[in-house]
Amino acid sequence: MEILSSRLILRPVDYQRTLEFYRDTLGLAIAREYPGGTVFFAGQSLLEVAGHGRGEGPAGFAGAIWLQVRDCADAAAELAMRGVVIDRGPTREPWGLIEMWVRDPDDVPIVLVQIPADHPIRRDSRKP
Repeated sequence: MEILSSRLILRPVDYQRTLEFYRDTLGLAIAREYPGGTVFFAGQSLLEVAGHGRGEGPAGFAGAIWLQVRDCADAAAELAMRGVVIDRGPTREPWGLIEMWVRDPDDVPIVLVQIPADHPIRRDSRKP
């Protein structure tokens, strides 16, 4: 399976407090914002603070590892052949991404994400 990009997703109890910590206290630069979340540059990685989904992760880790793949259906088939249990098969989310969920041996959620060709992430938002 080819991984195209990745990020760590935090799903805090208090979104605004956590957002202010990473943005204002640590001074991380914003990579992009979306309704209910902010993605920061964090060195060679990205750190996303999400204001949704807190109840989806295990009690010990409120977040997920985000791995972008070319095709979620292909990734699901490959992982199933390797014996990986798929918690949730490829689904187009309201925000336009196709996501599927698996877990690592320590129960950390891993979100495999496909970005459709027409998604805003793929568009150049700079003004000419």
